[in-house]
Amino acid sequence: MEVRHNWTVGEVNQLMQKPFMDLLFEAQLVHRKFQQHNYVQVSTLLSIKTGACPEDCKYCPQSARYTTDIDKERLMEVERVLDAANKAKTAGSTRFCMGAAWKNPKQRDMPHLTQMIQGVKELGLETCMTLGMLTPDQATQLADAGLDYYNHNLDTSPEFYGNIITTRTYQDRLDTLSHVRDAGMKICSGGIIGMGESANDRAGLLVELANLPTHPESVPINMLVKVKGTPLEDAEDVESFDFIRLIAIARIMMPMSAVRLSAGRENMNEQMQTLCFMAGANSVFYGCKLLTTPNPSEDKDMQLFSKLGINSQQVSQRPDEIEENELLDRVVERVSARPGKDDLFYDATV
Repeated sequence: MEVRHNWTVGEVNQLMQKPFMDLLFEAQLVHRKFQQHNYVQVSTLLSIKTGACPEDCKYCPQSARYTTDIDKERLMEVERVLDAANKAKTAGSTRFCMGAAWKNPKQRDMPHLTQMIQGVKELGLETCMTLGMLTPDQATQLADAGLDYYNHNLDTSPEFYGNIITTRTYQDRLDTLSHVRDAGMKICSGGIIGMGESANDRAGLLVELANLPTHPESVPINMLVKVKGTPLEDAEDVESFDFIRLIAIARIMMPMSAVRLSAGRENMNEQMQTLCFMAGANSVFYGCKLLTTPNPSEDKDMQLFSKLGINSQQVSQRPDEIEENELLDRVVERVSARPGKDDLFYDATV
């Protein structure tokens, strides 16, 4: 249960081959060791500039290279963004994320972006933005304005990346993450499952994320939302258990990170989402839309949280929960000390 930065694709493949229930059990032990259980952090994501993106990401309906139903919109006025943030807070979100369909922000846009950040912060919300690539100076400007998180996904493995995107390199993405970290902001970075990648590519994505010098504080795992007009509109569906396995493995590899269920939840039933929470997912996006793709409504999420006893607002642990965690710690110690523990069929009595 150590926090590692030296994972290999082979090790991840071994985790993928474990019996499903054993993998979930291991992930739940890690989750309860490092995370508050029965708690899911809630974020809201708003598109502050939509469409006409010059990039050629094959999954994205906002690319100017593809013909989709997405309407092009200019950068939103600050007042509209703050109104949306206030509504998100009222609905129960604790973090407000703002996304712009850019290759990178222009310097003329920076004053508007900093006003948005400052206004959202004044509402008492955590702030996050995703604006494409950043220069070191832009990262510093955003950090100085008070931005808490910057999202910049790696999307997939380095080996498969060129099949999905050609207008920026994998190293460009890693450089932006480095600029964000150097500026003192937290990182939100994950990927997309279901773009035609292999199991090795899925393992490679998690290895890239887990082997960063510091794990991303937030790791969104997206299931591809197939949009008519994009090159991936006919991509093969992701097998539900394969997706849940990746959530569990992400939790095991990055125990201190928030693992977020992101795009694709609209196509997940309650049972699948519940298994994802069991596997270690502890963050979701609220609201009926994620940038331009559908997402469950706040009411639907609250109903599921209620059924599962999940709190959308963090609460302090009760004494009996603390005692339970101490018991689990003792179980973990015994599990770790046993020879042949990879079989995950052992006596866990204490």
